[in-house]
Amino acid sequence: MITRFDSSYVGTVDLENCGYLGTPVNDRWYTNQQLADVLHNAVAYAKKMDRLGYDTFWMAEHHFQPEGTECIPNLLMMAMHLVNQTKNLRIGCGFNVVPMWHPLRLAEDYAMADILSGGRVIFGVARGYHTREVESFGAPLIDQESNREMFEEGVDVVFKAFNEERFSHKGRFYTIPPAVEYRGYTLKDITLVPRPLRLPVECWQPIQSGSDRAFDFMAKHGICGVIGGGSAEGGAVERHMKGFQAAYARRGVRIAMGERLSLGFQFHIAESREAAMKVAGKYYEENMKMFGELRLVRALTDEQIAAMRDPALVPSTKLPRIEDAVKAGGFLAGTAADIIEQLKAVEARYPGLERISCAMPLGTPLPMALEQLERFAKEVIPAFRTAHAAAAAD
Repeated sequence: MITRFDSSYVGTVDLENCGYLGTPVNDRWYTNQQLADVLHNAVAYAKKMDRLGYDTFWMAEHHFQPEGTECIPNLLMMAMHLVNQTKNLRIGCGFNVVPMWHPLRLAEDYAMADILSGGRVIFGVARGYHTREVESFGAPLIDQESNREMFEEGVDVVFKAFNEERFSHKGRFYTIPPAVEYRGYTLKDITLVPRPLRLPVECWQPIQSGSDRAFDFMAKHGICGVIGGGSAEGGAVERHMKGFQAAYARRGVRIAMGERLSLGFQFHIAESREAAMKVAGKYYEENMKMFGELRLVRALTDEQIAAMRDPALVPSTKLPRIEDAVKAGGFLAGTAADIIEQLKAVEARYPGLERISCAMPLGTPLPMALEQLERFAKEVIPAFRTAHAAAAAD
């Protein structure tokens, strides 16, 4: 039963001239003041969610984007500011890109956030997908196998640091601690000071390829998964849910379909489905321009990606449209009743699913995003909370 409602904000300038026929991503360049203002936008977004009773506000870690698309470089710093600007809202790291961190620094920083926030900051890990970001920090991404190995080893170190009072590690990328003399003895183990107070640490990770290796690694550490319904091609959501469930079963843990998972949607509420698509269509297209080229939408061809860079090619190229996403169920568009109906069908299909995240596509102006958050909270969420309360009373 869906009981937790989240939203996400990747940290975006209010983009102008959006859509496939609009300004190409590479042609956008914003002033430092405009990029800095994104941080204040995140505060406004979180405050609105807090007042409306949402569960968790998720942010994404990204770097070096003067195009104004993803402008929050340090989630834990931002989270610690947000917990002091809100009362009840949890702040989710969606996600800390592990290969760009030394795992001990990441573990230390999260432990401090856990303690000082009273457990309101939620940990998250990912491998990264921007070459400009990951490779600039000296970590591999073009070499996908090395990237995966560095990610897995880094996460192993982080969880050792969280869970073991004393630990050591020796792998391909990290030897912890180094065998150096310290106060008259040779280091053989080390202790994270302080460790998180809430153990085991709640951790989330995005699901992209959905390989058995990835799922087995998540199950090994008890990591929960986020499936982006708005970008998953046909059948991928179901396949990912079954693969995730099977990985936990291989470790002797039985979970229901959808349990320990969050399903993500984009949405727009209006007086009709057609009206919603008309307003949100250009922002959906801007979202595709940003993420499609990064191969997060695997069905795209080289021809389609080239057209997303050059508006002159758009009229002669078949590109994904918001109508396709609405038909596939990844984009929720229409009246509140339409969206409730769609989410009730999702709830029935995945009985273990408790959490969904509903957000606007990249580039949606902040005033519109805040208005949509309010409509969703007042017109959609009560249909689920009332039903949950009634079920609990029975």
